[in-house]
Amino acid sequence: MTDDRTNEPDHDDLPLPDYDHLPVGTLAHRVRQLDADGLEKILAYERAHGNRMPVLTVLQQRLDEVRQGATPSGGDPDAAPPQGETRHGSKASPQTAAEPSPPDRFQQTSSQPRG
Repeated sequence: MTDDRTNEPDHDDLPLPDYDHLPVGTLAHRVRQLDADGLEKILAYERAHGNRMPVLTVLQQRLDEVRQGATPSGGDPDAAPPQGETRHGSKASPQTAAEPSPPDRFQQTSSQPRG
């Protein structure tokens, strides 16, 4: 039996500092600056350690995008996503929020008072 861990990257060789401590919600933002080699290193490390399906999905989708011609975005791998931005990229702010609806009013259908 062979040991598959001989080919896995060491934690210190990963292209994202403190990868193990990154919140999953910020991962999609942070991996956008990685090239295919960096993504493959993180994928191998994740498969050998956490093997978390949501993380593997984000990493594999981004690797597929890069292989299809997407370019790394540049940026700081330590940076958090912009404030007010969700993991889907929408910006929520008081200026863009919808106005609250008035509460529904109870309407009686009978003209006779209840007794």
